[in-house]
Amino acid sequence: MTAAGFPHDLPEGRDEPGQDEAGREPGSDEPGQDEPRQDEAGRGGAVSGPAALAAPAVASWLTALVLLGCSAVAGAAVALAAAVAGAVMWAVTRAVVRRRNQVAYLNQAAYLNQAAYLNQVAGPDQVADPTQAPAGERPAAGGEEWAGAAPRHRLGKQQWWTGGAAARIALAVLASVAVTAAVTACMVHGVTTGPVPDMARRDVTVTAEAEITDDPRIRPHQGGVSRRETAVVRARMLLVSAAQERYAVDVPVVLLAPADGWRPLLPSQRVRVRGRLRPAEQGEPVAAVMLVRGRPEPIGAPSAVQRAAGVLRAGLREASDVLPDDQRGLLPGLVVGDVSRLDEEVRLDLATAGLGHLTAVSGTNLAIVAGAVLVLGRFAGLPLALRAVVVVVAMTAFAVVARPSPSVLRALVMGTVAAVALGTGRTRDGVAALSATVLGLVVFDPGLARQWGFALSVFATGGILILAPRWRDRLTARRVPRLLAEALAVTAAAQAAVTPLLVLMSGRLDLAAIPANLLAEPAVAPATVLGFGAAVIAPVSIDLARLLARPAGWAVGWIIAVAQRAADLPFASAQWLGGVAGVAALAAAAVAGWLVLRGRARRRLVVALAAGALLAGLVAMPVVSPWPPPGWLLVVCDVGQGDALALAAGPGRAVVVDAGPQPGPTDRCLRALGVRQVPLVVLTHPHLDHVGGLPGVLRRRTVGAVVVSPSRVPEGEAGRVSAQLRTARIPEWQAVPGMRWRFGPSEITVLAPEPGVAPQGPGEGATANNASVVLLVRWFEPGTAPRGLSTAQSDLPTALGDTSAALGDLPTAQGAVAAPGAAAEAGSRPAPVPPLGPTLGPTLGPTLGAALLAGDLETEAQEALVRRGLPRVDVLKVPHHGSSRQAPAFLAATGARAALISVGAVNDYGHPAPPTLRRLRWLGMRPYRTDLSGDIAVVATADGLAVVVRGRGARAG
Repeated sequence: MTAAGFPHDLPEGRDEPGQDEAGREPGSDEPGQDEPRQDEAGRGGAVSGPAALAAPAVASWLTALVLLGCSAVAGAAVALAAAVAGAVMWAVTRAVVRRRNQVAYLNQAAYLNQAAYLNQVAGPDQVADPTQAPAGERPAAGGEEWAGAAPRHRLGKQQWWTGGAAARIALAVLASVAVTAAVTACMVHGVTTGPVPDMARRDVTVTAEAEITDDPRIRPHQGGVSRRETAVVRARMLLVSAAQERYAVDVPVVLLAPADGWRPLLPSQRVRVRGRLRPAEQGEPVAAVMLVRGRPEPIGAPSAVQRAAGVLRAGLREASDVLPDDQRGLLPGLVVGDVSRLDEEVRLDLATAGLGHLTAVSGTNLAIVAGAVLVLGRFAGLPLALRAVVVVVAMTAFAVVARPSPSVLRALVMGTVAAVALGTGRTRDGVAALSATVLGLVVFDPGLARQWGFALSVFATGGILILAPRWRDRLTARRVPRLLAEALAVTAAAQAAVTPLLVLMSGRLDLAAIPANLLAEPAVAPATVLGFGAAVIAPVSIDLARLLARPAGWAVGWIIAVAQRAADLPFASAQWLGGVAGVAALAAAAVAGWLVLRGRARRRLVVALAAGALLAGLVAMPVVSPWPPPGWLLVVCDVGQGDALALAAGPGRAVVVDAGPQPGPTDRCLRALGVRQVPLVVLTHPHLDHVGGLPGVLRRRTVGAVVVSPSRVPEGEAGRVSAQLRTARIPEWQAVPGMRWRFGPSEITVLAPEPGVAPQGPGEGATANNASVVLLVRWFEPGTAPRGLSTAQSDLPTALGDTSAALGDLPTAQGAVAAPGAAAEAGSRPAPVPPLGPTLGPTLGPTLGAALLAGDLETEAQEALVRRGLPRVDVLKVPHHGSSRQAPAFLAATGARAALISVGAVNDYGHPAPPTLRRLRWLGMRPYRTDLSGDIAVVATADGLAVVVRGRGARAG
């Protein structure tokens, strides 16, 4: 079974190998159902199913796509015009065909009269032979049709309703346009008129009762001070009331609300909410967007079907708890589309490798479930018709559990058509079924025409049905094993079909998608079957469900490994022009490629060149432009709007300063650096854009200890960090000026904040920023050590099981405060390192350079640090992402030559501020920004320090 739910290893139009292309048994004299007939002009008049249905389906889709952005009046006008044009065409065609039939009847009658006359005048033993008549006047055998030059007609079967293939297709297109336009006009009228759209235009605050129609989608807020999650909920508003207004309505709306209270709610459940109505985006089939305040108030229970589906989904999540974190998040997503626990790093790897479709339940999942049910039904001895019924029931149940997303709806309808054909013994035409499915779904819900998921599903299925059989046959003709040819053709066809849409959506080419899908596809079927079995069994026996989840986890683990390796390839994803221009460029490239590949010699030359380019990309590029660059000392990771830095601490080791806003980008950065051990993590202050990615640092790495700011503002993020560290059994210590560590070439010293001094600032955010931990980092040549640092203090054990040893070797200054419970594990602590003075004394051995990592300090704390005395450095990590709140005296006192700014390409704060950039350049610093250059590395060279940027591969001294 393919992703569309149909076999494609038989020629189109055949049902069984024992039939020929016309649907006839061997040796049969009867014409098949699909035998073409000729029209009045002598041409083939029958239109195949695909041609007759594809054009109306495309016309219906385009009509809905355009008219959703127009007014209801425009839709009604298009419907009326199409209906009138169709009626006129039908009437004209009927009149023309009737006239032709009359002429043919008269001609035949005249000929018969002539034949009768000849028979009368002939002698008794002379019978007029019609075959002796001149060409063009002879009747065919049986006297029913004329042969020769005269057009053929079947008397008694006059085709008064059609005028040939073109007329039939044109009439079908006009009819589909008229129906789709009428339905779309009604939908647009319903969502643009009435009390709800009127209140939205007036920006009214209302109390409403709504019925949820889909699972709430929880979206994390990117960056910022504290963790904020938003729930996006599709619902139907049933009752709305304002100050002096109250209406009973039934219109679709989108609810945007804080995530609290929405996760346990199920589709079909009724809730009461309060918030402000806003107009929906033009073209969206919703009456309004409601900005909800506070938690929802459930006022009804979900339906029995949705409760059962919720139990199955919850059971699969519970059964998956026996798996590792990454697998327990992906298995429910792969089986039923539940991505509520999907790891961010896994999601990024899947998207980069072109495997993101695996978490969007589609025809592949439905085909696997249907195939498994068919096999079980056959083993059980069920008749063919009953097996088809069981398959439809199983697919419908699966669609309810997986939620009827656009791709699921498309696959369900196509699968039902295939099952009916199977049960009735009729031929199965995949393209015709796809066309009928698209036509029916768009007419039923015109809003599907604007959904990318529906388009991707249809295009992928069309590519598999149209391109894959031809490509498979060509591969098998070149002696490629049939199974391998099938897999290559299906994967390549689906990717080729969806590539224009991906370019239109994001301007990206997934170059690793085909090999990644080939490697991952064998694991999809066992993971889906075992996972769905675990979901069904979990309500009865959770232990047995966990038993099934374990081998499913192995399959999911293979998919994760493939995605990770593919995402790490140098050219896994390439940027391309976006929008219509990108599609046009892609089409031009495809035509040029087709012209070049037409000749065998040129084809071989192109393959050789492509293989050479691939070899250069995989082998030569890491040598010519390696990452990480040799001798790296500091890397500023590109994690968006946030901070995450890595300090070299020896082979496979790094000290991490801040963790960025999300786990995925931070983990990916450390993975690219080859970091497997983190002896120390320093979190400068508990803002989300600095601590949200901590789970990414902890993933598959041993961590010795975490140093945090003494300020616990905001309390929510600080509490979450402490909880994560307690769960991982990692000690947490508060920073005190004078703390000093040595790891590999890096010496790290805490300069701020001052103990017992309350940070100042205009507001809670600025207060937390001014309590940031400030670090001075100095780098030494290998084999040297700074004065006053003992061997015991120069490194930190990183084994998670040796917590006491790690704490015992952690030097602290006087007054250092451990996290609650840490002192009991630490045992005796070494003598504190004396606090630093305004400047650092000389050290043993040559110094490579120094850097100041200033967290998010703002002007008040910067000025206080200058008053205390600030050492001069070579590199400055600019505080607070280059905001405008920078003290000129602080920037000048550092004496830095390079200014590193960690900032997101898209942020709402205007970072980095243009005045700050001008001031840095005026002071002789060269700014390096992650939003422009990607990851930024400070490396040691023969002449001192240099900066290497990953995005451009350029080097600056």
